[in-house]
Amino acid sequence: MRTVKVFSFPLTDKSKNAILQWSRQFSEVVWLDGNNYSTKHCTFQAVLAVDAFTALKTDSHNAFQQLHEYQSMTADWIFGYVSYDLKNDVENLHSNNFDGLNFPDLYFFQPKKLFLFYDDCVEVHYLNMVSDEMDADLKLITEPSIQAEKSEPLKPLNIQSRTSRESYIQKVENVLEHIRRGNIYEVNICQEFFCEEVHINPLETFIELNRISKPPFSTFLQFDHLYVLCASPERYIKKLGHSVISQPIKGTAKRSKVITDDLKLAQALAGDPKERSENIMITDLVRNDLSRIAEKGSVSVLELCSLYTFEQVHQLISTVHCSVSENTPSVEILKQTFPMGSMTGAPKIAAMQIIEETEDAKRGIYSGSIGYFSPASDFDFNVVIRSILYNSDNQYISFSVGSAITINSTPEKEYEECLLKAQAMRQVLKGFY
Repeated sequence: MRTVKVFSFPLTDKSKNAILQWSRQFSEVVWLDGNNYSTKHCTFQAVLAVDAFTALKTDSHNAFQQLHEYQSMTADWIFGYVSYDLKNDVENLHSNNFDGLNFPDLYFFQPKKLFLFYDDCVEVHYLNMVSDEMDADLKLITEPSIQAEKSEPLKPLNIQSRTSRESYIQKVENVLEHIRRGNIYEVNICQEFFCEEVHINPLETFIELNRISKPPFSTFLQFDHLYVLCASPERYIKKLGHSVISQPIKGTAKRSKVITDDLKLAQALAGDPKERSENIMITDLVRNDLSRIAEKGSVSVLELCSLYTFEQVHQLISTVHCSVSENTPSVEILKQTFPMGSMTGAPKIAAMQIIEETEDAKRGIYSGSIGYFSPASDFDFNVVIRSILYNSDNQYISFSVGSAITINSTPEKEYEECLLKAQAMRQVLKGFY
């Protein structure tokens, strides 16, 4: 079904830019970039999938079943996303908040052309129908004449907040009352920032966002007029053979340009009881989620509250592992663990109900997940956070940020954490436009 060749291709900033510029000719593009975060859980340095041969686009109703049928039928590489609102397919929930983006709830495609990048080479997988284009495409990608296309904005950018500072603080106070009553232990409350009637160059914007963030789960996604420019530091879930891992992030601290101060901030985060309790509660939730599909006795915590440092922030990350039977469908693993605990709370269903009541905007693909399935039914999916979402048809830009609320939360500090997480998106959008 596919013709596979291996070419020498050192993955540098220059070569990444070249292949991204080449991908602009296609309506369907998914670029996944690990930004050199080489760990034992890393399979590829980067991946590019372009040009749909087949596709699945649907709302949340029976979405996971449709995805299972599509993934089984193609038995090939497929790339795409599941939005947060697929929670409505998993539980008896709904999504009635404002939606300015209008993304489908689920969108996957089978690429005609696929590039799997390693340190010094690229493995190219083309469907046989286009295999005769492989050599010519590689020549175009490596030609230095490819130039970025810059766009002028239609008007000055005006970033607005859908939730005011006062309103967000009051929402946190309301959530704390739920916690005091014992309705929940923890919940992630988010807010949207947006721009209307604005035109941007999505690829140029993504390249700059990735440059200043350099996260391990960076993604550029284009489906026709819909774009996700994602600088996510978080993996949702990965399957390789019989092994499954999930890596929730909870616990955030700002960085300092002064090395000694930066070290103190990192050490303070690592020892902060509130931040650790946030992470431990969600790690326990992930353990519970994985136990639904795991082989008996196989769920274990490989890392608990480990400190990771990124360009913008310090974070606490845990790694939860389990083994699964070869008879367990891959899509079922997603369904039984979705949405990810780090973006919901504990208990999960009650947290999602409170999220819908509290937030002002529909999350959509924000706090959903982008990733792929391989022909062997392995998969890897990120968490869509630290991301700019763009609908070029209605010229609407959105980015959302959130904070985990626990009994020890201070509303004003939670709001400041949101602003910290919004820093990179604000910087890029204001810097460009």
